[in-house]
Amino acid sequence: MTTDAARPRRWPIIVLAVVGVAALAFAIGRFSLFSNGPAVPNAADIGFARDMQVHHDQAVQMAMSIYRVTADDDIRALSYDIATGQAAQRGEMFDWLVQWNVPQSGDLMSWMADSDEHAHSAGSAATEDELRAQMGMATDAELAALDSATGTPADCMFLGLMIRHHQGALEMTDAVADLGSIPRVLQVAETMATNQGAEIGAMQSIQNRLGCAG
Repeated sequence: MTTDAARPRRWPIIVLAVVGVAALAFAIGRFSLFSNGPAVPNAADIGFARDMQVHHDQAVQMAMSIYRVTADDDIRALSYDIATGQAAQRGEMFDWLVQWNVPQSGDLMSWMADSDEHAHSAGSAATEDELRAQMGMATDAELAALDSATGTPADCMFLGLMIRHHQGALEMTDAVADLGSIPRVLQVAETMATNQGAEIGAMQSIQNRLGCAG
């Protein structure tokens, strides 16, 4: 088990790793996107890249938050994998939008309205907070509570929030699989679905081991 004295020294490692993998993914994106099919994206390709960056940004934030305080080896390994893996994907998606010459932000989830199975409230009277909730994202209050929690309560809080977060991501990957056009986008979405589905199972197993309520 990692000692308290060792944790502060290891904390900068994950910060540097997150920054490094995001930069590397940005560079890789410049060589991988247009070698995989049509270069003209549709609304789903663009919307997925925008919304999943927002989604990944919060996942990285939560993963780094629990990494600082957890004493559970499984959660430390999982949070490191989430932070570095999703930072890399975020960097690549940022580069897609640069290459497509489109803005990095847009209306949340509007692209999903064209999918019968995954239509949401985009374009209606839904607020941004309501849309983020539909994406499985944590509220500001939940993030603040996670930042201040310690011990097993922090671990259980993180697992609950991240499972919900991953479940929201799976709806997005399913929708872009239906609607997207660019092979590299579809390939990355498939990888996300596989990895996050497996992580949900792993987190549920940890919940059971820790006796997390709910």
